[in-house]
Amino acid sequence: MNPPVLEASDLVKRFPVRHGLTRRLVGHVTAVDGVSLCVEPGQTLGVVGESGCGKSTVARLLTRLVEPTSGTIRVAGRELTALDEVALRPVRRDLQMVFQDPFSSLNPRQTVQQILASPYLYQGLKPKEPVEELLERVGLRPEHAARYPHEFSGGQAQRVGIARALAPRPKLVVCDEPVSALDVSVQAQILNLLKDLQEEYGLAYVFIAHDLGVVRQISARVAVMYLGAIVETADRDTLFSHAAHPYTHALLSAVPLPDPDAERSRERITLRGDLPSPLHPPSGCPFRTRCPKAADRCAAERPALQAIATGHEVACHYPEPLSAERTS
Repeated sequence: MNPPVLEASDLVKRFPVRHGLTRRLVGHVTAVDGVSLCVEPGQTLGVVGESGCGKSTVARLLTRLVEPTSGTIRVAGRELTALDEVALRPVRRDLQMVFQDPFSSLNPRQTVQQILASPYLYQGLKPKEPVEELLERVGLRPEHAARYPHEFSGGQAQRVGIARALAPRPKLVVCDEPVSALDVSVQAQILNLLKDLQEEYGLAYVFIAHDLGVVRQISARVAVMYLGAIVETADRDTLFSHAAHPYTHALLSAVPLPDPDAERSRERITLRGDLPSPLHPPSGCPFRTRCPKAADRCAAERPALQAIATGHEVACHYPEPLSAERTS
């Protein structure tokens, strides 16, 4: 078997909080708390959760745009956390990122030709294919190479961002909510494009989103995040049919169903309260302040991420019971 293209172990990121004119340190915000991920070649791992749960911070940690407080990251067999920028440069050929807002991630003073040539200049490489061919692969026309980012629609600008990520022929692309700012019809086009490119180039994706419907369409495995930690991970079909964590059930209940009768008759789970502050997280289980099944044990002891079936892990003291065939 081929080794995983990504192995992240126990990633932690704490941001200092300072106050006053003297910038006195008053605490730390734990944005990511012990996240571990593994992505096989050609696989898509979806990462979902509410806004503020730490998904985007994980994306930036994986790409070393933000330095981790602790933990390890291996991409294509190479450890990233100990590398300086010079040593990290060749690794970035295998690791690219597509951002949520294409306009803020594209240089407004450069043409598309210059933007797509920048990865080769940074790496000191000759282009693997003409810019015009790269544009055609992402659904744009060759004449778009002479335009500036502001001359494109949101969907077209995101295609430029995808083309830039594709230019050095990476093994892994981290997609940080790449369709959340787009219209629904354009979302479908971008998702289909990502899947086509994955089949053509054998790409692996870490696909971050808050929309479970989008994640279900593109991901093979799904990791659910809450307050900086992974609370459940499973393959796509298992998660959507046999979710075990109460938070995952709440997320699934918010996904609209195409059948109006089924939508009206199903039970909706409404979580009480807001997402706790990462500056002052609750004791024990981070979800206990909003969980309908919370008990005394949940306040005293933090649940570890444990396997309840093959390929299915949950961090909960009282997970939903599984059928006999699922536990075998």
